[in-house]
Amino acid sequence: MLHRQFFICFCLFILIALSAQAFPPSSPAGGNYLVLDGVDDYAVLDFEAFGILLPEGTDEFTVEAWVYPTQPPAKNMSATILSQQVRITVASDKDEKLQRIKNFIDWQKGDLLLIIDAHVAGWGGGGTTPFKPMTLAPNQWHHIAYQAKRRETITIANDLAKILPQGTTIGHDLSKFWRPKDFTLGGFGKKIEVPNAGNYFWGSFTGYIDEVRISTVARYDVTKQNFTPNEKFKEDGKTVALWHFDEPGGMRKFSDASGNAYHLVGKNGAKTGIPLTVAPMGKLTTIWGSMKHRNN
Repeated sequence: MLHRQFFICFCLFILIALSAQAFPPSSPAGGNYLVLDGVDDYAVLDFEAFGILLPEGTDEFTVEAWVYPTQPPAKNMSATILSQQVRITVASDKDEKLQRIKNFIDWQKGDLLLIIDAHVAGWGGGGTTPFKPMTLAPNQWHHIAYQAKRRETITIANDLAKILPQGTTIGHDLSKFWRPKDFTLGGFGKKIEVPNAGNYFWGSFTGYIDEVRISTVARYDVTKQNFTPNEKFKEDGKTVALWHFDEPGGMRKFSDASGNAYHLVGKNGAKTGIPLTVAPMGKLTTIWGSMKHRNN
């Protein structure tokens, strides 16, 4: 009997090693998360109904989320994770237009390039902050954030932070936006061509998104080590919007936990997943123990 259990455990280990997507991942904060197939699904706050999230004159803020990319975007395309006043995209390491950037960052084969910038005040929809590119490995969770305070604007990926030595007053006038004005997660439901970029597009994000929070405060002291969150994001007086995506699997309406009623709607099939009920960083023995317990 013992030998049979070891054999089954060994087979399970091989299965997980062969495919990082053999099982859906657990949420990094526990609970559920938003699932996006990368075709045309997305979650949205309609601009006509909700407007902008960060008001005029906001010069201290944090926009953050947990993301789990499972597939790189196609050629000549960036995958959109989040878009409105702040925009977050990822691009493939095969993207020809970004090859020069790779010479200035620690980029391993297969990595995705993370690009975050902000629409700045006074530009009517045209001006953005310079971005500090970073990399994300596919098929694992990453905490990403973009924050500004005083004379610093900071891009964060896990425990790595890159500082732009200038402040950012977020733009509230979206009148000249070439992309949709809605707040969206996962894309726009269609490809959006980038003006004057030579046949380059914004497309849809493939993977999972969890724990999205927008705040009117700079949340992270990047002078400290190990500042990646290890629990669910909390709501406080500086929270503008917060989505835990803890609705039951298959739901397409996502409640705002901030109390400000920014309730997202999933479009074209965007929905919550059905994750495994094991710890986010669970070892093989944890998975095996859970399965064995269910069979007893």
